[in-house]
Amino acid sequence: MSKIFLVAKREFSVRVHKKSFFVLTLLAPLLIALLATMPVIIMGLKSSDTSVIAVVDDSHSFDSVLISGDALRFVMLKDDTAIADLRKNFEALGYYALLHIGALNDNGEPQMLKFYSTKQVSLEVQQKTLNMLSREVEQRKLHAYNIPQLEQIMQDVRADLHASAVKWDDSGAEQDTHAGIAMGISYAAAFLIYMFIFMFGSMVMRGVIEEKVSRIVEVIVSSVKPFQLMMGKILGVAAVGLLQFALWIVLTLLFVSVLGLLLSPTELAGGLEVTNAANISIPAGLLGDSGLNMLSYLSGFNFAWIITCFVLFFLGGYLLYSSLFAAVGSAVEAESDTQQLIMPITIPLIVSIFVMLNTFQYPDSTLSFWFSIIPFTSPVVMMARIPFDVPAWQVALSLGVLYATFVGIVWVSGRIYRVGILMYGKKPSFKEMWKWIRYS
Repeated sequence: MSKIFLVAKREFSVRVHKKSFFVLTLLAPLLIALLATMPVIIMGLKSSDTSVIAVVDDSHSFDSVLISGDALRFVMLKDDTAIADLRKNFEALGYYALLHIGALNDNGEPQMLKFYSTKQVSLEVQQKTLNMLSREVEQRKLHAYNIPQLEQIMQDVRADLHASAVKWDDSGAEQDTHAGIAMGISYAAAFLIYMFIFMFGSMVMRGVIEEKVSRIVEVIVSSVKPFQLMMGKILGVAAVGLLQFALWIVLTLLFVSVLGLLLSPTELAGGLEVTNAANISIPAGLLGDSGLNMLSYLSGFNFAWIITCFVLFFLGGYLLYSSLFAAVGSAVEAESDTQQLIMPITIPLIVSIFVMLNTFQYPDSTLSFWFSIIPFTSPVVMMARIPFDVPAWQVALSLGVLYATFVGIVWVSGRIYRVGILMYGKKPSFKEMWKWIRYS
């Protein structure tokens, strides 16, 4: 056991002192913080450009309908204006686009609506213009029925229903919830598990290949058993992953808070703050009413439980897959040779991503339940279910099966590792690796 610890300590020390570790540790939370605050910045930006739309209306029915604003300005052209002539001098006239409105049909709708331009007309310009025209056509059709107070009737019968969701806890207390936020947390947690397993599992595999190719492993196995070496590498990289994950949480919260303060200096000077469930002060001006509601919804989630489950499922999934990655790394002499052997390992992880998408909609379905118990898919699928209040016994069952399977897989991988780590000059097949497992 002491030798496994020494190998793990060496693996941890070597990887933590690499420049790539510090760069990734700093850049990842900064990127997450930017993604969290960037929508606020972008929504606050307003374009100073005004798109000028020339309009040729064959029926002159919409002269006063198209209303100019800051983003769009409409110029109504004379009926004798030829579109062919406009095309020749289009750019010189400074128009963004030309809208040709054809004559009206029997229903009062334009027979033709066409945008002309020297560039692709943006969807926003088309949508805003068409909305104005559509509203006017609808109003004219309503008036054609000659029903007294028809507009008021239409307003009265229009229904815009909104429902709030409330969750009861064991004590009967009520807490507002939001399915969209639960889905967002579910997606983030499940995808991070998927990404971390691949990233740190591949790190173990590359480390094994490097030591095998450089023949350093031949010196190491003279002091430690191959199984001890494999477990030491797996546990060492696991410690690196946990350290990096902890730093990401702390730095992400720090960066989000700092960016929030920088984005709203006025509110900061006035001392206007809101404290969320994580006890992070965020300027209220940055959030607005919808942001305050979001904080209220977030407070309904047990993040201590979610993070605990994340760590446990990350460790279980990582230990399971990294032992398989280590076995593959020991069997080859170059990373390019791993593609055939690694495919059966990655298929369950890929399948779990597809099941995860179904889990967002149906977290308690039979499909979601069984794939959250199967150990090769449970780290991703169960984390997708956790924000939807999965019963504790299902989480315990999933973890139990996951870690029990890891014990069996690490035994199988260890038998492949002990032979493959000293095998050179031969590309092994699955049949060959099966023989290695059976060697006494």
